[in-house]
Amino acid sequence: MTDWIRPLGDIGAHAAQPTSPAALDTTDMQLLLLLSRDARISQRSLARSLGMSAPAIADRIARLHRQGVIQGYGVRLDWSALGYPTIAYLTVTAGQGFEQGPIMTALAVLPEVEEVMLVTGSVDMLVRIRVRDHTHLRDLLITKIWQIPGIQRTETSLSIAEMKPKNTPADLLADMIHRAGADVPAEEPDGTPP
Repeated sequence: MTDWIRPLGDIGAHAAQPTSPAALDTTDMQLLLLLSRDARISQRSLARSLGMSAPAIADRIARLHRQGVIQGYGVRLDWSALGYPTIAYLTVTAGQGFEQGPIMTALAVLPEVEEVMLVTGSVDMLVRIRVRDHTHLRDLLITKIWQIPGIQRTETSLSIAEMKPKNTPADLLADMIHRAGADVPAEEPDGTPP
């Protein structure tokens, strides 16, 4: 008797774990909105915008870190300026009987891979990659992606245009604050807090 391999049996070991919602008040959300607009804003400026003391702001930021709400700070790059202008989306279908977790992990370690998502529907995964050009994409597919055990099929879609990047965290936080009936901190015309 052969053991049946469960394609999603070990997915928890490979996928990010969802967290429980943190208890946030309106001030926390306003603070997060200001930080999402400019992660380099000083605590003094945050305190001034929110009508609080700088130590109170520092305490809130530390608590939001401990709760896992703030996971880090980053920089937005112009990938075209760095020589990686091409975005491609791959749909990936795993072979029958192959566990999908190891395939996700093998894809995620490739430097060109930005995201790997397990999805519902006729394919198993959606992968967003960034490459220099079609030659780079071809090499990536042939020498790396198609060599991953368990990948049965891929389909590639190239991005031919994209909208100017938007600040989704700021948009969602502003909406949450607005729905809570609180004031959304103002933004200067240049995109910075007042």
